[in-house]
Amino acid sequence: MDSLRVVLDTNVLLRCVSRRSAYAIVLDKIYQQAFTLYLTNDILLEYEEKMTEIFSASVAGKIIPGFAFLSNVKKTEIYFHLNLIAGDADDNKFVDCAFAANAHYLVSDDRHFSVLKQVLIAPLPPMHITSCLMTGIFPY
Repeated sequence: MDSLRVVLDTNVLLRCVSRRSAYAIVLDKIYQQAFTLYLTNDILLEYEEKMTEIFSASVAGKIIPGFAFLSNVKKTEIYFHLNLIAGDADDNKFVDCAFAANAHYLVSDDRHFSVLKQVLIAPLPPMHITSCLMTGIFPY
């Protein structure tokens, strides 16, 4: 079976950092290579910027560079800008990445992503992927 292909919105990755978070399993599973995380340079820069802003440069410096050494973290190039999210145009980078990577899931609970349900790229709430990662059962 093809590896599960996932794009994580920044708000989800930020909630994975704390060991006490219900979403910590997502970061654990990235390091365990349980699925393939797709990102772009823009997404990686946003991850680092927000992680530094909310936690510290030290925390960001421990997590973000580690992604470069994981074979299941893949950078993808964006050739098409779909511009599907008008409410927060900055979120389009995640949609474009998911499209370019042919991702199974774009994990977010940002309300701006709800427009994607109309184009058959339904965003996945973080709690759903947490449950799937714990059980190993993915409906794709």
